[in-house]
Amino acid sequence: MNHVTELFSNFILICAVIAWFSAQAIKLVIGLVQHRSFNFTILYSAGGMPSSHSSTVCATACSTALTCGLASPEFALAVIFAFVVMYDAAGVRRAAGEQAKILNRIVADLEAGQTRYMTKNLKELLGHTPLEVFVGALLGILIPFLVRMI
Repeated sequence: MNHVTELFSNFILICAVIAWFSAQAIKLVIGLVQHRSFNFTILYSAGGMPSSHSSTVCATACSTALTCGLASPEFALAVIFAFVVMYDAAGVRRAAGEQAKILNRIVADLEAGQTRYMTKNLKELLGHTPLEVFVGALLGILIPFLVRMI
């Protein structure tokens, strides 16, 4: 039972989970405003404003700094991990999403919308714009300070 208590009192983990959930909840509200309907699939989908990947890894890095100190190896690892994840979100995954858009247009242009090559569209919202990554990072940096105040 002690392991469960330790898990739920882990400041770094709590901050990361709150940051992820907060970003996903913000996406849900943005979707509600834009489309005038709830789309609960947003809660577990990738892409969109703000980046939950960025908010999660930045909350992890920031809460690690608050817990272990700026000179700690744990903080160094968390920062490197955060940069790799944010680079991937804004770079590689975004490029894959752009390719999916082009492929979807090619398929749509085929006669009568029928094709023997594909039966469904590719997921286009895979990555993030630099602004989405930046806003997600700011959210992730803010969460540990808010959690610590509580």
